Amino acid sequence: MFGILRVHTYICMVKLEDAIKSGKFSSQTQKAGLNILYTGWWLKTLISQELKEFGLTHEQFNVLRILKGKHPETMCVKDIGCRMIERNSNVPRIVDRLVAKKLVDRSTSEIDKRETVIVLTAGGMNILENANKKVDTIFTNSVVINEEEAAQLNSLLENMRSKE
Repeated sequence: MFGILRVHTYICMVKLEDAIKSGKFSSQTQKAGLNILYTGWWLKTLISQELKEFGLTHEQFNVLRILKGKHPETMCVKDIGCRMIERNSNVPRIVDRLVAKKLVDRSTSEIDKRETVIVLTAGGMNILENANKKVDTIFTNSVVINEEEAAQLNSLLENMRSKE
């Protein structure tokens, strides 16, 4: 299930042991945890390589996707931070960079003047649309499991995080 790479027109199975050059695990549970970490890193690396074409980092892409989910409404920085995949991201710094790139606008909330709100610009929406196409292609070409396996994997991962 994990560690499957599609390279050009053929599929190549990469076992975790080969990828990390070690076969010593204290248990299958430990191996599964390491497999999840490695697979997450692998996917993030593939996505980050594609996002470079758009001048985006993985975190900036995540913020743009979060804002698109609320568009055309604004969101405060705190609410964006709560929805980030990587919870320790410095959202104000990420927003600063997106403002500089003219992909988002920042303004003062009309409801609470102490709060800063962010909204996706037309340019941000355009770049996000194009970046999403590339990322969707990565998932289509790299995550080579069927819908039933994907549902089972989702259930296992959600069960694993049940104590979050």
